[in-house]
Amino acid sequence: MSLSSRRVTLPAVMPITLQKRVIKVYSEDDTSRALEVPSDITARDVCQLLILKNHYVDDHSWTLFEQLTHTGLGRAIEDHELVMEVQSNWVMEEETKLYFRKNYAKYEFFKNPLSFFPDHMISFPSETNAALSHSGILQMFLSSSTYPEIHGYLHAKEQGKKSWKKWYFLLRRSGLYFSTKGTSKEPRHLQFFCEFSNSDMYMSLTGKKISGAPTSYGFCFKPNKSGGTRDLKQLCADDEQSRTCWMTAIRLLKYGMQLYQNYMQPYQGRSGCSPLNIAPMRRGCLRLNSHGSPIAMANMAIHRSQSWFHHKISREEAQRLILQHGLVDGVFLVRDSQSNPKTFVLSLSHGLKIKHFQIVPLEDDGKLFYTLDDGHTRFTDLIQLVEFYQLNKGVLPCKLKHYCARIAL
Repeated sequence: MSLSSRRVTLPAVMPITLQKRVIKVYSEDDTSRALEVPSDITARDVCQLLILKNHYVDDHSWTLFEQLTHTGLGRAIEDHELVMEVQSNWVMEEETKLYFRKNYAKYEFFKNPLSFFPDHMISFPSETNAALSHSGILQMFLSSSTYPEIHGYLHAKEQGKKSWKKWYFLLRRSGLYFSTKGTSKEPRHLQFFCEFSNSDMYMSLTGKKISGAPTSYGFCFKPNKSGGTRDLKQLCADDEQSRTCWMTAIRLLKYGMQLYQNYMQPYQGRSGCSPLNIAPMRRGCLRLNSHGSPIAMANMAIHRSQSWFHHKISREEAQRLILQHGLVDGVFLVRDSQSNPKTFVLSLSHGLKIKHFQIVPLEDDGKLFYTLDDGHTRFTDLIQLVEFYQLNKGVLPCKLKHYCARIAL
C-alpha cells in the first residue's frame, strides 16, 4: 500500500472557550449592574458594553474606575488593562468597587501637554535641544532611549509611621528617587523610592481626612498582591499642577506607547450617534413666558431634570465629582447653594483648579431672572444660562464644555 493511500486519523481539535465571569459595575449614584464577561475582557470592552446597553453617546471619555472605599483611593483603569487581572489584586480587607464614569482628562496630555508639564518641573538630557517643543516632550516620554527628568518637592509618609517628610524627588526611567541632601542629584545622595512595573498608582479622593497628609493633593503606589495599606508608598504634592505633572509622567513612563495606541485607536462610535457630549436641551415650552404665568412658574424647577444639575450636594462633594471627571478646562456642574437656599452655584474646572460662581436670582417688574454678573446678563431659567455659557465665555474664565453627570446603569 502506498503512503498516499493510507488513512491518517488526527486527534479532534477542541475549540478554545474562554471562561465567563460575573463583574459588578457601579455608577455615580451607586446603582449597579452585573455583567457576565469573558475572562480576557479589557476595561475598554466593559465601557463599550455599558455604552451599548444604556444607549449612551460614545465620546471616548467613558472610563472604568477602581475605587478603594476604606482608604479613599481611586484610579482610572487603563483601557488596555484586563479587568480580571485588576480584580485578582484585590484583598479581602479592602472594599473595592468598579465604577463607570467619564474622565475627560484621560488623554488630555496628548492634546494639550503645556498644561501638564510646567517648565520648572522638567529637564532634558544634556544632548537635547533646550528649546524642545511640547510635542517633542511627548515624543521623548514615548521613546525607549531618552526620557525627560521630572523633579520637585513632594511630601512622603514615612513607612510604619504617621509622620510625613518633605524631600526633593526625581523621576527617571529606572524609577522614582529622592535626594538625601537638598536638591543634589549626585548618585551618592539619591535614594531609591519605588518602581512601577509591579505596582499601581492611585489618587487620594478624600484629601487629608484618612491619611493625615499635609496637603490635599495626595497619590500613592500600591504593590500588586500587597497585604493592604501597610504596603502603600504615600506621597502628596503642594498643589494640583504638581500632582498632575507627577502622575501623568509616571503613567507615560509605565505604559509608554500603549497609552498612545489607546488614544489613537478608540472605539468607533455607533452610526447615527452625535459626537457632541452636550445633551440636547429642552427648548420652547420649558422657558418662562414673559407674563410669569402659573405654568411658567411651575417650570422654574425644570433644571432638576438636567444631567448637569446636582440637588443638595456640598461644595466638597462637587469638587470630588469634578476631580473624578478630570480637571480639564470647562468641566462643570450646577448645584444648590448651601449658604443661601435661594441661590445656585456653578462649579467649574479651569487651569487645574475648581472655581465656584454664585448664580443669583433677581426680580424685576414681577419677573424672576438668574444672573452670574450682577444682572448685566439675565436668564429666565438655569437651562438658558447654561446654554449661553456653553457658547459664550462671558464673565467665566472659559466656556462650559463637559458636564458632570450622575448616570444610572
